[in-house]
Amino acid sequence: MSDLAQSGATVAGGGDTTGKSQRRESFTGRGAFLITAIGSAVGLGNIWRFPYVAYTNGGGAFIVPYLVALLTAGIPLLFLDYAVGHKFRGSPPMALRRLNKRTEAIGWWQTLICWVIVIYYAVIIAWAIRYVGFSVTKAWGNDPEGFLTGNFLHVASNVDVEFHFVSGVFWPLLLLWVFVLAIMATGIEKGITRASRIFMPLLAVMFIALVIIALTLNGASTGLNALFTPSWDALGNYQVWMAAYGQIFFSLSVGFGIMVTYASYLKPKSDLTGSGLVVGFANSSFEILAGLGVFAALGFMATASGKPVSEVAGSGIGLAFIAFPQIISRAGAVGPILGVLFFVSLVFAGITSMISLLEVVVAAFREKTGMPRKAATWIIGGVTAVASIMLFPTTTGLNLLDVTDHFINNIGIVGVALLTCLVISWVLRKLPVLRDDLNEYSSFKVNKVWMALVSVAAPLVLLGLWITEIITVASKGYGGMPKNFVRIFGWGTSVLVIVVAVALSLVPWPHRSAINHELTREEELARENTQETQKGALL
Repeated sequence: MSDLAQSGATVAGGGDTTGKSQRRESFTGRGAFLITAIGSAVGLGNIWRFPYVAYTNGGGAFIVPYLVALLTAGIPLLFLDYAVGHKFRGSPPMALRRLNKRTEAIGWWQTLICWVIVIYYAVIIAWAIRYVGFSVTKAWGNDPEGFLTGNFLHVASNVDVEFHFVSGVFWPLLLLWVFVLAIMATGIEKGITRASRIFMPLLAVMFIALVIIALTLNGASTGLNALFTPSWDALGNYQVWMAAYGQIFFSLSVGFGIMVTYASYLKPKSDLTGSGLVVGFANSSFEILAGLGVFAALGFMATASGKPVSEVAGSGIGLAFIAFPQIISRAGAVGPILGVLFFVSLVFAGITSMISLLEVVVAAFREKTGMPRKAATWIIGGVTAVASIMLFPTTTGLNLLDVTDHFINNIGIVGVALLTCLVISWVLRKLPVLRDDLNEYSSFKVNKVWMALVSVAAPLVLLGLWITEIITVASKGYGGMPKNFVRIFGWGTSVLVIVVAVALSLVPWPHRSAINHELTREEELARENTQETQKGALL
């Protein structure tokens, strides 16, 4: 399908009854959507965040609040995103404007959050690309932490923003951006879906291989016992429950526009809830698989070093680029294989998630301006790539990434998800309409329980997470970093995306914009029904 999509057939009786001619780009089928949506959900956080969160919040007992969070918040909010995107046929700004003119700014807030995330997300993938090679040679020697911050990233002693570029990060980051933009410029089916069809099976195969190798290491059982031994007392701690809900929100990519955008490319007659259940449980299955592999490897490291698992376990960048290299160094001949599998898995998971983040941004500006896909991809994506390449492959990029990531995730995403739920549920009272859209062609029907979860349960949890985080960083700062640095790049970024979102919502939609030319779901259904009637008459 072309950038502007194919035009629909003229309705019998003469002329276009809608005044619009363009069908929206679409996935060819349910399978294409599923593998793309799963590719978005399964990202770096599944591999390096979930295992540690589970370990520090009750071990095996954490599965209880995790499943409760998945069923009461994760999947219900996933259904909400699907319904908004599918019914109103657009990225967040256009979909929410079609929902109500006053809510366009919320859509732009979601879009700009994706924009900020993808700017720094890309550099982590570039690090992982380099570490594939480092794993073969064990380039970090006996000091992986010193290698990461010194030899590799050349982290400056001062916490500031400087433009001293690190060539070892700059060039793989540049090539990564060119590669991703080339994929996206070819469209939904030829580009994004095809990439997911390649990367996701490879990711599954390589990660399963990694898990199998990790389970054979001496001491693997020590790590698995540490991860899965339940601490039932933890279930009485509200922070454990908040951690479970937080993990689900971040892991499933709900609340900040990705699934709204992807759902807008579904055909009008689609099984939304069935697809949502598949994506939700597939994502959680991968997280548990990641837990097996990561903690089996950490158990080996703990046994080899004579330390308890608690002293070697970590999450995020520390796990991937410090702890895992230590594991690779101690694993003997199998170490390089383990390292290649781990870091290539990070690369594959990262690329599919990076594409989904950037697609929200490209789609939003393409729809508002009326630009064709290729032009929007290279212009909007190019600006994003320049920002990424200018800020993060530098000697001060690590600190900037740390602060920006924390604030945009824990304050930005949670805040916009909370506002979206409240506005749709209580201000506009659109849940019955969205419920009907979900149920029309879906195998699993939602009812008042889903509406209660979206309108009451999820907002209460999101509000708790949001207020707790704001109070914590307002009173204690973040990461021991200078207050001015946190104010500018933490609080400043969080506020700036809101201001820019409101400004963009005030810009009129030109005549050439997608909102004036692309069919709504109802209009697409009307054309499909007319075409079916005409075919039946010919037969």
